Amino acid sequence: MSAIVVLGSANMDLVVRQPRLPNPGETMFGSSFATVPGGKGLNQAVAAARAGGDVGFLGAVGRDAFGDALRRCLQDDGVDTHGLAEVDEATGTAHISVLDGGENAIVVVSGANGAITALDDAAQRRVEDARYLVAQFERPLALIGEAFVVARGLGIQTVLTPAPVQPVDHALLQLVDVLIPNAQEACELAGIDDETEAAVALSRTVGLVVMTRGARGALVARDGAVVTEVPPRAVTPVDTTAAGDTFAGVLVAMLAEGADLEGALTAATVAASISVTRPGASTSMPTRAEIDEVLTGGA
Repeated sequence: MSAIVVLGSANMDLVVRQPRLPNPGETMFGSSFATVPGGKGLNQAVAAARAGGDVGFLGAVGRDAFGDALRRCLQDDGVDTHGLAEVDEATGTAHISVLDGGENAIVVVSGANGAITALDDAAQRRVEDARYLVAQFERPLALIGEAFVVARGLGIQTVLTPAPVQPVDHALLQLVDVLIPNAQEACELAGIDDETEAAVALSRTVGLVVMTRGARGALVARDGAVVTEVPPRAVTPVDTTAAGDTFAGVLVAMLAEGADLEGALTAATVAASISVTRPGASTSMPTRAEIDEVLTGGA
């Protein structure tokens, strides 16, 4: 069994590079198209595995070519896929527009990711044997809640990226040890416009809030107060698609390895900064050697 279990989505990303978003009714030319393995769950699992984590994946794909490709992608990075189910629904897809400035706009079609709404016995055993359980909001909330209840009862650390953000029961947040929203997600989840106030408010419910802020680094809050602000590493972005997932996956991998919070945050920031200099989602994520090279001053 795996030290880190990711209960998450697996999508095939259909990526178009284009100068800007089209206006309603407008047709425009893009400059390139690619299919890239993605989904917030798969991305975080791959990021954690490349950073040296012992990772297992609990997900679902369809009985189709995209599903086969996603399974191979996870396996190629050493992620245990015994918990990746095949279902009748089509594999999930994400339709991603990458703009010339590096920003992106994404539409997700959940497909197989929404087909399983409760833990079966095998999935529950995988959760029970983990030390960290990682989830996002691209799987059914009832499934996440059930898994987090199991984890909390056994003292397993729960990590949640609340994306795509949606209203949630306060009881679910009370089961979260580490919440990793971006600034917009923190504001929407807390119902507060100011991002710092939102992170502080959320930290009164969850164990720890690590709010990512893109080129402005990250802010960490605990017990109703800001603990620290993590400075960014300056780079020229090419594609920001998987930056948040890279950050989350590497953060968990480092914590599971025994790093202190400061060291884990630094490594995660470095990893995210590397990922935005490359196109794609899972394809952009650095290896542990690449992260360590920057940390030791080699790049």
